[in-house]
Amino acid sequence: MDAFFRDEGNVEEERWNDPLRGNIGFRTLLGDTPGTDSFVTGTARLPVGGLLALHRHFPPETYYVLEGRGVVTVSGVEQDVAAGSSVYIRGNAIHGIRNTGSETLRFFYALAADKFDDIDYQFLEVETDTG
Repeated sequence: MDAFFRDEGNVEEERWNDPLRGNIGFRTLLGDTPGTDSFVTGTARLPVGGLLALHRHFPPETYYVLEGRGVVTVSGVEQDVAAGSSVYIRGNAIHGIRNTGSETLRFFYALAADKFDDIDYQFLEVETDTG
């Protein structure tokens, strides 16, 4: 097959909601499907105050913000983003994104990998103040 089509509305949302990974919903559109390779793509949704915690992985990645406002951190540098913003993240760079706006932040993501399960997400342990 030379092409594969998938509608976001037909893909069940997965969720991460824990202190290590953050609070994010995502739908993998391509990469977990027979006949697709080389790219994992999908959409992600961060609720108000939500975040995808700082992490790294081998494949490079790109984000394209569809709606909302937030801050992307890459290698310690923070950058404001909003609908229409695009970000390229080199492989193994420490990065994350958080919603700083008053509405849901949605973004499209693409990674250079064959399947989502092939991506080894390495989340940074965040120290908490116990004093």
